Amino acid sequence: MLTGGFAEQGYDWWWHSFTGHHAKTGERRSFFIEFFCCNPALGGDEPVFGQLPENRIAHRRPSYVMVKAGSWGENAKQLHRFFSWKDVTLGENVPFFVEADDCLCCEIDLIGSIRIAPDDAASHPEWMCDAGTMLWDLKVDKQIPFNVGYGASAPLRALQAFEMFWHAEGIKTAYCGTVVLDGETYIVEPDTCFGYADKNWGADFTSPWVWLSSCNLVSTISGKRLENSAFDIGGGRPVVKGVALDRKLLGCMNYEGKPYEFNFSKFWTGSTTKFDCWETDDALFWHVEQQTFKARLVTDVTCPKSEMLLVNYESPDGAKRHNRLWNGGTGVGRVQLFEKRGGTFVLIDDLRAATIGCEYGEYGK
Repeated sequence: MLTGGFAEQGYDWWWHSFTGHHAKTGERRSFFIEFFCCNPALGGDEPVFGQLPENRIAHRRPSYVMVKAGSWGENAKQLHRFFSWKDVTLGENVPFFVEADDCLCCEIDLIGSIRIAPDDAASHPEWMCDAGTMLWDLKVDKQIPFNVGYGASAPLRALQAFEMFWHAEGIKTAYCGTVVLDGETYIVEPDTCFGYADKNWGADFTSPWVWLSSCNLVSTISGKRLENSAFDIGGGRPVVKGVALDRKLLGCMNYEGKPYEFNFSKFWTGSTTKFDCWETDDALFWHVEQQTFKARLVTDVTCPKSEMLLVNYESPDGAKRHNRLWNGGTGVGRVQLFEKRGGTFVLIDDLRAATIGCEYGEYGK
């Protein structure tokens, strides 16, 4: 997607998150892996870091491919590995792939490694990451998509009308393989990984930034685990050709194969959203109410700060506006799905959700 204006001021990322278990102890742990591409037209022989003081003074924008990986839970961490564009092989057509050294991201494979020594992490704040090692070798099977629609149509993509685009190809994704975190091996299995995959691209990030998603769902009515279901909510403040659409979220619930969509751009569906996000000393909280003429979704999520990260990105223009962007993968919550029948909303199911991917942040907070 990094063509036109996005080639000099744009990003394009592929995000993956999932859960595995320790090969010896069985302990569960949640992980994330992301391939983040920024400003290819400005690339040189080395990665260009927008946070370096000399680059900030010169208004020199960042340019690199960043492989981001890490884990949530106790001792959560984020690790960043940077490549110059000359060292990256990119498949610009379908199916896509991004490859640099031993790191590969494509539709069916996710392979790579990052090693950051403590001294290097401390002496390179422009890397915006922690110390540690992570290696991974995974197969990817994206099973349930959320075709967002707004802004993702070909004409709007060509116009680059939105500041931030989103496509969630795998709101339920099965991963299979291994992750080695700081020398400890974790097994990732399709039936228990509760995986997710999406992509975002654009010229800048939204604020507020909200994301909630899980396919780890159990009905409190029937007591059964839902095997073909997932929900996904994202957005905050879309910007269209410089005009902000305040407090707008996109969402969907795929309930055992039946899709329910809550999309403000499809005005004919009567879609409305109310949401609130807040933090206490110990935790983050989200409350989202979404409704159309035919359905209603009420989502409540919490995640302890001790298991989350303040995740780091710099914008394509070189600024780092999000300095308190909470990011987690161990959220828990309740999701209530209603459907209108005979003029009244009737409860379809009341779900207990776990291993929820969750984010919240606003500029200046």
